This record gives sequence, C-alpha cells and structure tokens, in this order.
Amino acid sequence: MRIDILTLFPNMMSMFFEESIVKRAQKKGVVEVHFHDLHEWSLTRYGSVDDYPYGGGAGMVMAIEPLANCIESLTAQRHYDDIIYTAPDGEMLSQPMANTLSLKENLMILCGHYKGIDERLREHFVTREISIGDYVLTGGELAAAVICDAVIRLIPTVIGDEQSALSDSFQDGLVAPPEYTRPPEFRGWKVPDVLLSGNHAKIAEWRYQQSLERTRQRRPDLYDKYSIITFDKPEETEPILPNPDPDIPCCLYGPPETLFRPHQYDDENLSFNPADNNNE
Repeated sequence: MRIDILTLFPNMMSMFFEESIVKRAQKKGVVEVHFHDLHEWSLTRYGSVDDYPYGGGAGMVMAIEPLANCIESLTAQRHYDDIIYTAPDGEMLSQPMANTLSLKENLMILCGHYKGIDERLREHFVTREISIGDYVLTGGELAAAVICDAVIRLIPTVIGDEQSALSDSFQDGLVAPPEYTRPPEFRGWKVPDVLLSGNHAKIAEWRYQQSLERTRQRRPDLYDKYSIITFDKPEETEPILPNPDPDIPCCLYGPPETLFRPHQYDDENLSFNPADNNNE
C-alpha cells in the first residue's frame, strides 16, 4: 500500500510515522507513506495556500489552485483508490471502514486547515470524506494519522499476531472483553477462574458474554445494532448471519467467531459470502 498525505506541516506528520507499528510496517516494505508540503504548490511569493472567503466572514479558506495542482500532479503518476479529505462533517471513521481501506493499493489524504478547503475541491477531486469525531481540530494532520494507524495495522504481517487485530473491539460489532495477565492474584484481586481453567470453549463463551454485557453497558448504541442483526428474537441466544444478498451492503457485525477475512468481502459494498465463513 502507498499513502500520500497532503499537508501544510509535513514535519509534524513525519514524527508520528517514525515510531511503533507504522514505522515497522514501512521498514518491512508493506506500506509507503509520502508527505507533500502544500506550501511548495503556492502561487504566491510567501508560500501561502489560503485566501479570504467569498461572501465575507471570519477565517481563511484553503485555495483551489495550489491544492488542485498538487492532486493532479500525483494522480498523473498513479491511480488512487480514494482521495480522502479530513473533514469534521465527513463520515465517521469506523472499524468496517478501516477494514475496507486496508484492502486498497493507493490512498491520498488531504489534511484540511483554517475554515476548510474550497468546495470545488470536494466536488471534483475528493472521493471520500472522513471525520474522527464530533469536534474540530486545528488541522487535519491528527485525523490523517489516526486514519493511517487504523488502516495500516490491519495489513497482513504488520502486526506479528494477526489474530490480535481480528479480535479487537468493533471487529464483530462489540467492544472487547476484559483482559488479564500474570500474576493470577494481586492484592487479593483475582483473575476469573474460567481464564485459568484451560477449557478453551468455556473461555470463548465467557469472553463473548463479557463482550455482550460490556457493550450493553458502555455502548448501548452498538448493542442495539448488534441485537437487531444477530438475534431473531430477543430471548434467543443463537446468532444468525445477515442477509447475504450481494446488492445490499452488509456491516461486519456477527457472532464472535466471525472474523475479518478480506477474501469474504467486496471492498466496495462489504457484501458477505457465508460460504467462506468456515470457523477455523
């Protein structure tokens, strides 16, 4: 995968990608991250890329010409599966979205600033707009870093134990269950006996029930969606798969053994093929 990030502050962005998992991913060669300083595309002697908004009002707007020139220079060199704009009114970043983006080959991310970008850029160049929350940041750099981190960690071989990413919160529509490590008792606080039992079936069931309850308590919005999709009746506990109609977009909610496997999903509509769901 290649990710091109268009930013006013490439130095701020580069520091994030020089640490931890995203750094190892680049060293392995499974992802390339390139930064493009938008000041270099300025049409003014001062290197500015903003201007006053038509109609008046406070703040400045990122101008169309330098940004369009930068985007067109990059798209002339390669095809981009998505040109992403970090916008507070964009679609909220989610785990299913990160799953989909992790299957792409080339992504471009435009970091917004000031009052945003000229609307014509959104109309004619941007293919996807993403928000990381209902709040406003000084610029889109932090949002771009969050998007990249969520996506890169899902690429095979980036994380040593790929099952770790597949069992994260939100992969199956639930938050993750509580986790424990050694020692088995600390200050009288004990690890649940079932986790020490060695009975993998009981452990899996315990974790599933804990995920359900924790989601119900902490994220009732997710729990309601999960219940509607996975249970035929409220009192039943046997989950059912979503409608596999290929023309209907399907979210990644499912029973605990339903893992994100790229070959099961069309990367445009996330249609699910239940024939591929062999519980390995």
